[in-house]
Amino acid sequence: MSEQTTIYVDGMTCENCVRHVSEELGEISGVSAVAVELVAGGSSPVTLTSEGPVSPQDIAAAVDEAGYTVAPR
Repeated sequence: MSEQTTIYVDGMTCENCVRHVSEELGEISGVSAVAVELVAGGSSPVTLTSEGPVSPQDIAAAVDEAGYTVAPR
C-alpha cells in the first residue's frame, strides 16, 4: 500500500524550479511519484507517493539540495 505525504516548499517560481525539486525528491528511496502544484512566490504544495513513511530529514535534505526550503507548517 502506498502512502502520500504533503509538504510545502518556499521559493519556487517556475517549471524549472519544479523540475529540480521533483528530481531530488524522486531520488529518495521508496518514493514512486512527486506532484507539485506551483504557487509562484508562495509556498507550493508538494505531494510524495511512497512505499512507506519517508523521513522528514530526507525530504528536507532533498529540497535543500535542489536549492529551496521546506516551509514550516
